[in-house]
Amino acid sequence: MSKTEHTLTEADQLEHGLKVRHLTMMGLGSAIGAGLFLGSGVGIAAAGPAVIVSYVLAGIMIVFVMRMLGEMGAALPASGSFSHYARIGIGEWAGFTMGWLYWFMLIMVLGVEITGASAIVSSWLPGVPQWVVALVFVTFFAVVNLAKVANFGEFEFWFAALKVAVIVAFLVIGVLLVFGLLPDTEPVGLTHLLGDGDGFAPNGLAGIAAGLLAVAFAFGGIEIVTIAAAESRDPERSIATAVRTVVWRISLFYLGSISIMVLVLPWTSASGETSPFVSVLDIAGLPYVSGFMELVVVIALLSAFNANVYGTSRMAYSLARGGDGPAVLAQLSRTGVPRNAVLLSVFFGFVSVLLNWWLPEDILGILLNAVGSALLAIWIFVVVSHLRLRPTLEQEGRLTVRMWAFPYLSWLTLGMLGAFIALMLFDPAARIQLASTAVLFLFIAAMSQLWQRRSRARVQ
Repeated sequence: MSKTEHTLTEADQLEHGLKVRHLTMMGLGSAIGAGLFLGSGVGIAAAGPAVIVSYVLAGIMIVFVMRMLGEMGAALPASGSFSHYARIGIGEWAGFTMGWLYWFMLIMVLGVEITGASAIVSSWLPGVPQWVVALVFVTFFAVVNLAKVANFGEFEFWFAALKVAVIVAFLVIGVLLVFGLLPDTEPVGLTHLLGDGDGFAPNGLAGIAAGLLAVAFAFGGIEIVTIAAAESRDPERSIATAVRTVVWRISLFYLGSISIMVLVLPWTSASGETSPFVSVLDIAGLPYVSGFMELVVVIALLSAFNANVYGTSRMAYSLARGGDGPAVLAQLSRTGVPRNAVLLSVFFGFVSVLLNWWLPEDILGILLNAVGSALLAIWIFVVVSHLRLRPTLEQEGRLTVRMWAFPYLSWLTLGMLGAFIALMLFDPAARIQLASTAVLFLFIAAMSQLWQRRSRARVQ
């Protein structure tokens, strides 16, 4: 048996209930979230119209990472995804560290997502405490994730479909605004794109760099496609198709939306307080825009919460099956769902909700900072795993998806990630994130050594 073959057995244990459309929409839904609907204004305020350059650079980096992940995922479909590839490409410690780092990152994000959604919904329901709304949401999505994986796939499909429909409608309205085809509007021209007299890049290269820091993490979540591939009916073909379609659609929706914003809005009007989506639709004269966008943001948050419960539970299941976690997390229900892993994720998701309410902001901030740049570590390990595994996969004839221009673009991606870290070192807030993530990374890596020693002692 080759060193890669043992990863295939895991996919055979889970229910194969996900279809290509589920995988594609999951990738879209996870990446198109509140970060795009609300956070894009931060990037525009930092870089001006040149935020387009920031999105292009971040987009290229993520497309390359996803292509590498897709290549490994199609060859070796496993619910542990990059954790598995790090284990067999780099070493046991890397698989353990990447898996639990990802799990911890998403667990913390779960609390933020469900707190945000419940806060908005409770404002619609006077007299209903926010914790009640949060409890209802957590319970509902626990049931969804404990049912057949096909049910989870359907929920994510329709959640994501609604978000995609909103983006498409926004692009259509935006194009009509740009060309002055709506009532009482005139063509916008290039005035705003050129910074209203301040130039395309009013804050220079420093602004583009700041914009890059603001927007890069918005692409996070797309990696769930390769985690879910193990539960698709034809993992090799499904992931190949899903990765190809998700990449170009994400590029279109992100770059298209941002282009509309910088063409229609003065860059000085952008901030983190107001959604540029709402501002553009207000110019179009559409009624009830703010309320509708609130609903879209709630759906985006709940969709991401649902997907992240799935992602954390499958990662915990995979780690347990590989000997990097308690064996109880590897137990499956009669419908092929890792029940205990789902319950663990839901439990800690609810705990993180409580942390959002009970802990002082500075303590919660430390925890959130620790996961703030965890995605960077995961992306770097994806690239390194790919560089190490590609020759073996090619020799074994497993490749159905291929990274372009290997190994040159792989090394270029690693260089881009290194440059991104260098940028973060010059930003005070980003420096804190990097330091916190580095401490968390080292802690989990140390735990991997203790776990392996304990496992070896148990065998002896």
